[in-house]
Amino acid sequence: MPEIEGTATQPGRDCPLCPRLVAFREKWRAAEPTWFNAPVPNFGTPDARLLISGLAPGLRGANRTGRPFTGDYAGDLLFRTLLDFGFARGVYLARPDDGFTLVDAMIANGVRCVPPENKPLPVEVNTCRRFLSATIPAMPNLRAIVTLGRIAHDTAVVALGLKRSAVPFGHGAVHRLPSGVTMHDSYHCSRYNTNTGVLTEAMFRSVFAAVRQELDG
Repeated sequence: MPEIEGTATQPGRDCPLCPRLVAFREKWRAAEPTWFNAPVPNFGTPDARLLISGLAPGLRGANRTGRPFTGDYAGDLLFRTLLDFGFARGVYLARPDDGFTLVDAMIANGVRCVPPENKPLPVEVNTCRRFLSATIPAMPNLRAIVTLGRIAHDTAVVALGLKRSAVPFGHGAVHRLPSGVTMHDSYHCSRYNTNTGVLTEAMFRSVFAAVRQELDG
């Protein structure tokens, strides 16, 4: 087993666990030396009640900026929605020094390194899950999880020690978990999903409206 620098919840900058992702990371470090090009850390604070679980960094988004969902279309929709429902403050300018912060929320991707074509292999999802598995118990006030897309949903379910068949994915579905945490499912807020009508802004907002109502109830 290769040695991993970093912490239980965050791999080090040169995490060696996934050879294909390492090679892709090195390629982009050479091509774009000013980009972040490393495992992207969680965004938010561990005392938050809400965890938003994404899949993996986007090449020209989080992989470039070093902050989840920052610098791509998915972040535009996600952060606008979080602002509207009181889960963020500041002005989102799509760069990590914009002063934009989360409120009572944390974002943690299931896979921390950008994958080729934005598609991690199952073995990479399984290998990187250890960091999400460590993040969840490190959030003592956790009450709700929003999963963005089926793969993010499935890896979060496994990270919680549950069977995927017991917690089936469905946009807008709400799952009351044995731990007392509630999981809310959403289609991923990608440009593809919104352009094709798979996910509308109203559909996306309805998920966070349900979370807000739950946390304020």
